[in-house]
Amino acid sequence: MPKALDGSTIVAISTAPGAGGIAVVRVSGPRALELSSAVFSKTLTCDSDRKVVFGRILSESEPRETIDEGLALVLCGPGSYTGEDTVELNIHGSRFIQAEVVRLLVIAGCRLAGPGEFTQRAFLNGRLDLTQAEAVADLIASEHRGAHRLAISQLRGGFSREIGALREALIGFAGLLELELDFSEEDVEFADRARFNDLLNDLLSRVSSLAASFRDGNAIKSGVPVAILGAPNSGKSTLLNVLLGDDKAIVSDIAGTTRDIIEDTCVIDGTLFRFIDTAGLRNTEDEIETEGIRRALKKAESAHSVLYLLDASCESATQASQDIADLNLPEGIVVIAVWNKCDLSEKVCKKVDAASRTLEISASKGEGIAELRDVLSSSHGLEASTSSLVVTNERHFEALVLAEKSLLAVQTGLSSDLPSDLVSIDVRESLHHLGAITGAVHADDILGHIFSHFCIGK
Repeated sequence: MPKALDGSTIVAISTAPGAGGIAVVRVSGPRALELSSAVFSKTLTCDSDRKVVFGRILSESEPRETIDEGLALVLCGPGSYTGEDTVELNIHGSRFIQAEVVRLLVIAGCRLAGPGEFTQRAFLNGRLDLTQAEAVADLIASEHRGAHRLAISQLRGGFSREIGALREALIGFAGLLELELDFSEEDVEFADRARFNDLLNDLLSRVSSLAASFRDGNAIKSGVPVAILGAPNSGKSTLLNVLLGDDKAIVSDIAGTTRDIIEDTCVIDGTLFRFIDTAGLRNTEDEIETEGIRRALKKAESAHSVLYLLDASCESATQASQDIADLNLPEGIVVIAVWNKCDLSEKVCKKVDAASRTLEISASKGEGIAELRDVLSSSHGLEASTSSLVVTNERHFEALVLAEKSLLAVQTGLSSDLPSDLVSIDVRESLHHLGAITGAVHADDILGHIFSHFCIGK
């Protein structure tokens, strides 16, 4: 039996560890009001639902001493976060007071909550589906506006509703296929095969689109990878330092100074970018530099954008186009040709055909950097990646891929005129994978894995 269903009342400190001005001790379960009242100077009942009561925390033995003064917020189920009666004690943030209040509540009959157990109860009591529960963890972990906005969007249930709509559409036709099996001896066909095929094309398109969005969604959440490539001494390390506002990479006039990968992050217009400085691209017999170049090309293949730096004083647009084409980068990677050292050159910096954009900068003087930031933000920023539903969770992505595979099998079965009983197997499998995303179907070990990553108190 899951802990959330064992009838216990749980307690935990919900604020961050350590001393502070205020700490919150959360109690949830069928005896939350009774057990909280046992340590509080006033009796808490559902008459105080959604009200704050001032009182004192009292010791367990007579004469009962005052441990602290604070506020008790009463939230009666099923309208609370967990769906159960809940009390949140707002006390002073002394470490001793926090530990003492939790100790008193355990003596009164509470059990210490496990990681994520409050949110797990919210899920099991129907207050949240599984995607929304996971969004709570993402919201707590968000460190920039991009991750925050994606978590809020998922918490509001837009992704859940889309998955629910996909399942409902499939369930309707699965029911028709099951009817055909029941009336197989009468040779009755309840499902219009042409209509079913149209539905499958629509479902496949929507599922594929959601799965494809994981690349951008995961990047927004973890940091959009941007590789800085170019010939030695083109100014890659200088550009990295300027973008980060820190002397992260060594800058030198000696060619081949950067031999290994240097990475760091910064936020541009609310989106986290992960910039990757790489070894200069050239033909060399130096084994270490050759390995650095190999790593640089590998990083470029997994990046979302490539900033290809060009020395405006000595490189040509024609050769740059050829060099970029020779990289054979995967489709979808945005290549931006960046003419650097424009303050040292009088020649006109021409458009590079192999790049999506061409910019002029002087990394050493900070000229053109604002425009470069704007280009990156418009290509991979919040507005570009959160205007529609975006998948950010690897578990959701894997389930969507499996659902897509099952739908393709259904489509193949229909086109091959397979019997309904065989086609329905793949339909049910697709339903299973879609249901696993929101928790419509789940296993206790999966729930345990998901909620074990939450902080205690949430």
